[in-house]
Amino acid sequence: MAFVAAHLDGDVPLSALSAQAGLSPFHLHRVFSAVAGETPKQFTRRLRLGRGAAMLLARGESVLDIALACGFQSHEAFTRAFRRQFGMTPRAYRARGFADDISSRVDSALHAGIVEHAGPCVGLIHMRPDGPGPGHAMTYAVLKKDLAPQPVLLVRRRIKRSEIAATIGSVLPGIFQYAQQHGIALAGHPLTRYVEIGAGLLTIEPAMRVAASEKGASGAAGRAAESAGTGVVEDILPGGPAATTVHAGPYEMLHEAYAALEMWIESNGFHRAGAPWESYITDPVEYPDPGDWKTEVFWPIR
Repeated sequence: MAFVAAHLDGDVPLSALSAQAGLSPFHLHRVFSAVAGETPKQFTRRLRLGRGAAMLLARGESVLDIALACGFQSHEAFTRAFRRQFGMTPRAYRARGFADDISSRVDSALHAGIVEHAGPCVGLIHMRPDGPGPGHAMTYAVLKKDLAPQPVLLVRRRIKRSEIAATIGSVLPGIFQYAQQHGIALAGHPLTRYVEIGAGLLTIEPAMRVAASEKGASGAAGRAAESAGTGVVEDILPGGPAATTVHAGPYEMLHEAYAALEMWIESNGFHRAGAPWESYITDPVEYPDPGDWKTEVFWPIR
């Protein structure tokens, strides 16, 4: 996956990928599709179109130059693929621009960077490694931070505990696609908020941070923003004080970080003041070893 992401401007045949992986083309195609949920060709085309969409909003090159920079051989091939993916031509997409009057170059560059880095791995967040992980004993340093309100795109799901990983892995790509489809600027790492935790079922909200509009951070919450059939809604992560810590290692050990936060909150005279969330700092594509993954956990307090 990292090899594909680094060579989007050139030819990435299955033979080159199989050589990188040390597998036959047939076997590479089978295991890649099983892990990624899409074939190598679909994965490559999605990343190329995602990069092209971000470039149309963040940079001034011609559509042809962007098409060539994203590995397409012609303006026509890029336009056909782009229309299938985003429902409009590249020129129309550029003319519409960002939603919510977001026009600063800082937001454009940040959005393009997140598309580049999160795009390859957005479907792998919370993926379980094969087999049991190594023993994990970690000391957590807890800090109190004052957070600014953060606009997000989210999807709410009511699920069993055993479905957490699969749900997050399936929902985040849809949110990512929704943001690009509607010109909503991405602004940070993917996250999941745990709204309600019961004995059998729990309610979770996988989400992507988005840039605040120039109308103010509350602008995203005031609109009826659910897109038919997607379940994606716009919301605001609350601002204010929160206890936070960083978990290093596989996602299935994150409960230890939450336990550390709860102990710190109670021992320091605070009270929980809302639903906690976890932010996925590292990309599984860049860091394939789960031992290298880092997740920041937040719990609002009063």
